[in-house]
Amino acid sequence: MSPAKYIRWFNEIRNEDVASVGGKNASLGEMYQDLTKAGVKIPNGFAITADAYWDVVRTGGVLDEIRVALAGLDKTSVVDLADRGKKVRDLILGAGIPDSIWSEVSSAYDRLCEEYGPDTDVAVRSSATAEDLPTASFAGQQETYLNIRGYPALREACSKCFASLFTDRAISYRIDQDFDHFKVALSIGIMKMVRSDMASSGVIFTLDTETGFRDVVFITGSYGLGENIVQGAVNPDEFYVFKPTARTGHRAIVRKNIGDKKIKMIYGQGTSKVLTRNVEVPESDSRRFCITDDEILVLAGYALRIEDHYSQKANQPVPMDIEWAKDGITGELFIVQARPETVHSQDAKDVLLTYYLEQRGPVLAKGKSVGEKIASGRARVIADVSRLHEFMPGEILVSDTTNPDWEPVMKTAAAIVTNRGGRTCHAAIVSRELGVPAVVGTNDATEKIRTGQEVTVNCSEGDAGVVYEGILPFHVEKVSLAGLRRPKTEIMMNLGEPDQAFAFSMIPNNGIGLARMEFVISNYIRIHPMALVHPEKVTDENVRAQIGELTYGADTPEEYFVGKLSQGIGTIAAAFYPKPVVVRMSDFKTNEYANLLGGSNFEPAESNPMLGFRGASRYYDERYREGFALECRAMKRVREEMGLTNLIIMIPFCRRVDEAEKVLAEMAKNGLERGENGLEIYVMCEIPNNILLVDEFSRLFDGFSIGSNDLTQLTLGVDRDSGLVAHDFDERDPGVMKFVSMAIQGARRNKRHSGLCGQAPSDYPEFAEFLVREGIDSISLNPDSVMKITLKVVEMEERLEKERTK
Repeated sequence: MSPAKYIRWFNEIRNEDVASVGGKNASLGEMYQDLTKAGVKIPNGFAITADAYWDVVRTGGVLDEIRVALAGLDKTSVVDLADRGKKVRDLILGAGIPDSIWSEVSSAYDRLCEEYGPDTDVAVRSSATAEDLPTASFAGQQETYLNIRGYPALREACSKCFASLFTDRAISYRIDQDFDHFKVALSIGIMKMVRSDMASSGVIFTLDTETGFRDVVFITGSYGLGENIVQGAVNPDEFYVFKPTARTGHRAIVRKNIGDKKIKMIYGQGTSKVLTRNVEVPESDSRRFCITDDEILVLAGYALRIEDHYSQKANQPVPMDIEWAKDGITGELFIVQARPETVHSQDAKDVLLTYYLEQRGPVLAKGKSVGEKIASGRARVIADVSRLHEFMPGEILVSDTTNPDWEPVMKTAAAIVTNRGGRTCHAAIVSRELGVPAVVGTNDATEKIRTGQEVTVNCSEGDAGVVYEGILPFHVEKVSLAGLRRPKTEIMMNLGEPDQAFAFSMIPNNGIGLARMEFVISNYIRIHPMALVHPEKVTDENVRAQIGELTYGADTPEEYFVGKLSQGIGTIAAAFYPKPVVVRMSDFKTNEYANLLGGSNFEPAESNPMLGFRGASRYYDERYREGFALECRAMKRVREEMGLTNLIIMIPFCRRVDEAEKVLAEMAKNGLERGENGLEIYVMCEIPNNILLVDEFSRLFDGFSIGSNDLTQLTLGVDRDSGLVAHDFDERDPGVMKFVSMAIQGARRNKRHSGLCGQAPSDYPEFAEFLVREGIDSISLNPDSVMKITLKVVEMEERLEKERTK
């Protein structure tokens, strides 16, 4: 052990040393001792203990003056808080660093220089002794200083760190949490800088920050030093890695979202006193991801080892909040900070709250959603911190970005909207802790929204957050999950939007009965697959330019399609793993395909697309065979590279048995063979021929999903797109119900799965009861109907059981 009074090296520190070195340093020491040998790279460094802080304020004779300065503080007054905070900080800065402390600090710095080279650059980080406790987060309340070299700069940075124990936001937070100012001290961490100014850095959470979904590692990254991400100055790249299959060695990157990353923080130039500065990122760099897939997986591996370590020590799951940095000289990836996540880990797990917006209005701004709530009120646009005193409680805070100095006001906001930032920026972190919705990274909210304007902030529909004009109606559904009974009939979900998958997975369910591939293609890919296979056939120069813009950075145009589709479907499969996820291969009609970019060059004009070139008939036809091959490649990637073998593939609108054989042969040619690696293939049962020949179709498929919309249309001869005959469209018609019964009994006779995906069970309780009586295996519903129908099916099953036992 070091004989020094005030210095503790990382290899001398454990997590239990929080009282002496603060949460940040205790965690670094814990990881340095136990995880570096497990392959997690952590820069070396040392802590200046809390004893040093107490000696600074006591020997400097300022402790009593600090008490006087804070006595009678009005926390609700931004001006009073700022005045008193500055007075206290000035007192500590005036006290300086006593020589008895400085001699130990300078000797420890010399030792770092012996390890890393003369005049080595270090990060000087504050670490409050009550910091990062399980129920509180002091993150960002004290100061950090980067690129510090030499004795004078180091001594000044240490003095500023001690003073930062009394930043305005730290004072305010301690009052809110009922922490005694004089029972909290400050330690300082001094560690070798990672040269991320020449590479990239970011933040990792070992859960999804918006929903609390525990089975992903969520990584954000941007170029340069990490302060810009935390401050919300950039919109970073985002990556999601699925934990269960990553642990088994799969390349389980289920989603990648590129951020604009317009600026990066680098070292100051030459002898300038400016230690760091922001510069613009070249467009060629900002339009590509800041780290490679291999590096994403390395960081995910680090995160899993860190989470496992802390969870084992606590004897319970401990989601983690981690900071990482890549060294631009060596190319190595380092962990520079880790602490327990403090928002979702504290959530009640037995109550499900779901917000639903009842109507839409004109869109004022769009960005990334934080939280899953809706709020409305009058907007207040705040240009800079000097205008904070104008903000009134209950207003919607609209700003370019936020920093910790804004926190006293943020606590009173109904919602927060910023131009810049990603899901791990300051505004996002604080919004989560406060439980208020936020939309970050809008780019232009301060231009599009006016002070005093009534707005509604909607964060209830996945990744995209929207600010609407006007006060719009919404409602909240609250479901108690405690003691909730599950029916024997499987209740599954229909889903097309990957952004909502993690949130909807929290609703009690038996998996996904219908994942619509078309939604991913039209909303995330937007390009006709054949236009990517044969771009030379796209005749419109404007369309070709749009395609080139969308596919920028992809290895090939085909890889753009495969990558986007595999990530969209992979996200859904991961959200519900290991429950079955049934994905329907593309079922656009020709007029819908033609609306995709480049589609008009590949699609025929049909007078009745509903009954034309759609579904299975496309997959083996030369006009689309190569497009179907891309769909197959994407599904193969989800199952084999990502390891999501819960994915079941479903063929839509398959008219004849010989057509089914052709489709299965085409799939096998593209690496998707029924039965191989547990692959199951279902068919949509939506054409009367599927039911009349159910025994023959059963030889080829593992299950049937009854599509009640098309089946009703084809049974009754009603065009479901025609308003003129809409009154004749009714799934409860005896003929339709007889066909449904025949399908269920035929599937059971052949020991095949039977399910139904359609609106009828949600709209008509008697139809749901009919399905239960017939003994259907599963009913797949839209998410907003799942709980209502689940409870009804439980009642029906109980009633039917009583009838049988009479």
